[in-house]
Amino acid sequence: MPRGRYDENDVEHYDRPRRHTRPRTKERPSYDDAVDAVVTTVDRGRFTLLLDGRTVTAMKARPLGRKGVVVGDRVRVVGDVSGAEGSLARIVEVTARTTVLRRTADDDDPVERVIVANADQLVVVTALADPEPRSRWIDRALVAAYDAGLDPLLCLTKADLEDPETLLSTYRSLGVPWVVTHRDADGRIVGLDDLAERLAGRASVMIGTSGVGKSTLVNALVPHARRETGHVNAVTGQGRHTSTSAVMLPLPGSDGPAGSIVDTPGIRSFGLAHVQPEHLIEAFPDLDEMTEDCPRGCTHAADEPECGLDEAVASGQADPERVASFRRLLDARSVTDY
Repeated sequence: MPRGRYDENDVEHYDRPRRHTRPRTKERPSYDDAVDAVVTTVDRGRFTLLLDGRTVTAMKARPLGRKGVVVGDRVRVVGDVSGAEGSLARIVEVTARTTVLRRTADDDDPVERVIVANADQLVVVTALADPEPRSRWIDRALVAAYDAGLDPLLCLTKADLEDPETLLSTYRSLGVPWVVTHRDADGRIVGLDDLAERLAGRASVMIGTSGVGKSTLVNALVPHARRETGHVNAVTGQGRHTSTSAVMLPLPGSDGPAGSIVDTPGIRSFGLAHVQPEHLIEAFPDLDEMTEDCPRGCTHAADEPECGLDEAVASGQADPERVASFRRLLDARSVTDY
């Protein structure tokens, strides 16, 4: 038949060229040989893991897509997990998180940033002087802790410069535990043993603004940590950021479980756009019981009509200072000057 002329018989016998591609399948590898590890640092797409006492470098497997992996995550890993120089393993699964500490850049930012996963205690480090304590920032940190289900701990540094009682009186009614530290004449940190006892056997996150002495405490608790320390600017009263990324550090062993701490970069802003009032009140079971008869949508703030907290205070069932302190935490969600 002349070139370019076809009839119906040709159509019946025409075979469409086939693409040489692998058939698609919904089956995924089982990764039965995957081993468990914990993420200790994250740096530009590479993850440092702790696995059976050794350090392993890994990357995220493609099937995880955009799923975030953060410090504290418990993951499953395949590939070269020897930890040898130049080796690279693959993270193939992130197990369910028990807790998530998060913040937003500001109160209008809908994007939540996960700071660390699977911690059970938040250590809020603040100096009593040089720089001056920022109570509104502390309030916001406590709100983040309660919202995440973490036990808060106040760590007050530089007690040789200022009496801690003034600040402690603000938080005593909330039942927040605390430790107080300062340097003695020989440069030793007084109160470090008390802090170490509070950290033993726990997965703790240490946060604080720059210049409060957080990295100094970390270096004292974990001698090989070598976290950089800074100083406070005499003009601005603020410290210089020295920690640039979060890192998990195992605490030295003892008779019991040693625990771990996560040192975080200095945090100057703590957005709480993700926190809802109903979640915050749940962190105070005694007060939560008193809000059962509140009107629908009650935020439990001081200006709410017919709030059960006001009725409980009036009847003597609630401690007025505790209610006032709780409402201060509520207000911290909307106060931008901190």
